[in-house]
Amino acid sequence: MQRAAPLLAPPMTPSQERGNVLRLAVAQALAGANSTVVYATGAIVGSTLAPSKALATLPISIFVIGMAACTLPAGAIAQRHGRRAAFLAGTGCGVLGGLLAALAVVLGDFWLFCAATFFGGAYAAVVLSFRFAAADCAPPARRARALSAVMAGGVFAGVIGPQIVTFTMTLWLPYIFAATYLAQAAVAALAGGVLHGVRLPRPATAAAAGRPLGAIVRQPRFVIAVTCGTIAYLLMNFLMTAAPLAMHMCGLSQRDSNLGIQWHVIAMYGPGFVTGRLITRFGAPRVVAAGFALIAAAAAGGLTGADTGHFWLALILLGAGWNFGFIGASALVLECHRPEETTRVQSLNDFIVFGTMVVGSFLSGGLLTAYGWNTVLWLSFGPLLLAVAALAASGLARPATAAPPA
Repeated sequence: MQRAAPLLAPPMTPSQERGNVLRLAVAQALAGANSTVVYATGAIVGSTLAPSKALATLPISIFVIGMAACTLPAGAIAQRHGRRAAFLAGTGCGVLGGLLAALAVVLGDFWLFCAATFFGGAYAAVVLSFRFAAADCAPPARRARALSAVMAGGVFAGVIGPQIVTFTMTLWLPYIFAATYLAQAAVAALAGGVLHGVRLPRPATAAAAGRPLGAIVRQPRFVIAVTCGTIAYLLMNFLMTAAPLAMHMCGLSQRDSNLGIQWHVIAMYGPGFVTGRLITRFGAPRVVAAGFALIAAAAAGGLTGADTGHFWLALILLGAGWNFGFIGASALVLECHRPEETTRVQSLNDFIVFGTMVVGSFLSGGLLTAYGWNTVLWLSFGPLLLAVAALAASGLARPATAAPPA
């Protein structure tokens, strides 16, 4: 029996495409502050509330678990009801996470705080799907640029998040950071209002739901994309989870820590204004390779000292390296699926990426408290070698195509 052709939504007009990408970029700027607030405060609040100092970074690890656990359900919602429904469900998780975190600080309840960061992680998983939603709006020639443009909106998240922390952390004394989490919930609600105006094509449908996932994941290009995306995010999370607590342990101020995270997040998303063009010109594998070189430089720079400047340099290089590595890997994912396979393949990619991050997040806090910041930095070189091996194997992958042949 001949397979029915996919039923595709009509193409968007250029004005619709630009409007959606702009809204998604604004929402990225607002919603991305959720992750920034959690990373800037989670380990510090955790060290205050946890029954053991070894559990200080557990809330951030739970945040990553929330990202991993909710990626596939978010993809299923997007496949059945459209991406906008998934976005609004994620907004609800973001608002709930902020409110629960504020309540946990007031009550001094560590486990409630962990539950709050789980909902924050669920929200972050949905926020990261904005990049693929932007690619859905654009024709193949402009997909990498649309994806990159939305990620660039995160530059403003790098300012908004730390400033929320700086200006609200002492507003509700003696409950430090309680007002911060209430502000975080309000910003999530505002982002939801922006997302409500997004108009995206409904998922493509077909008599057959596309190829089996086993056939898709065996593609060499998909293996390389997932490996590189996973390592880029794993290392970013591994080092950024430990950095604020490491700065605190080194006697640096909370304001210095907030500014370090701010510049880190700006570096994560700032290159997004040009990353898409670089991918178009030089190819995704070369951009990914440049990203891993920057991450290696971040670890090497952090090993040279433990004052404010060294932490900031390491965090800035880490952020820029993540941008090239993760966006380049995401562009490779776009080349591995047909229209009717879009949300399944993209959500599977993110599930693998975030699921692996859990390991790094759990290891980070324990290694930091037991062996120190330098050990955390040295261990980051292992995954980098694996990434280099994956990129060396990229010559085995067939040339990129917009849609794999049947």
